[in-house]
Amino acid sequence: MTDPARSYIGIGSNLGDPIARVLAGVAALRLLQDSTLVACSSLYRTAPVGITDQPEFINAVVALDTQLSPVALWQQLFTIERAAGRSRGPVHGGPRTLDLDLLLYGNLQLASADITIPHPRLHERAFVLVPLHEIAPSLQVPGGESVSALRGRCESQSVMRLTDDATNRVSVG
Repeated sequence: MTDPARSYIGIGSNLGDPIARVLAGVAALRLLQDSTLVACSSLYRTAPVGITDQPEFINAVVALDTQLSPVALWQQLFTIERAAGRSRGPVHGGPRTLDLDLLLYGNLQLASADITIPHPRLHERAFVLVPLHEIAPSLQVPGGESVSALRGRCESQSVMRLTDDATNRVSVG
């Protein structure tokens, strides 16, 4: 058996009860086969990017050690999204019940017709960089810069950490 790959997954929702949906997404990731949830950021309220005429999002990032291949993990993320009522349409960036993005998979750099790792827009999205920085502040993005440096370039985007301890504490164990 090979060593697990440390992967980082962005989680977001802005439909229904987004806090509950994000927490349910974390719970589903905790149950993934051949994987261990090792860290979860706080929850953050963020303004939509791209299509701005929609509700604000709740976002978080988790670190997951996994034996799954990058493609198998990516497929599992889609399965969890579908179970949460997500249907992917032709318009990207619209409202969603649950969004799970594979941001990083170890030091892998991969570009195929289906999947790109690191996530192709990671460097421009404060809604993933801020929570990612919370759980992995010294992380170096493969082929790129540190999460800390990337985060600094997105300071104009609205990201607010939720302060309600009852909704913001996500257990890893």
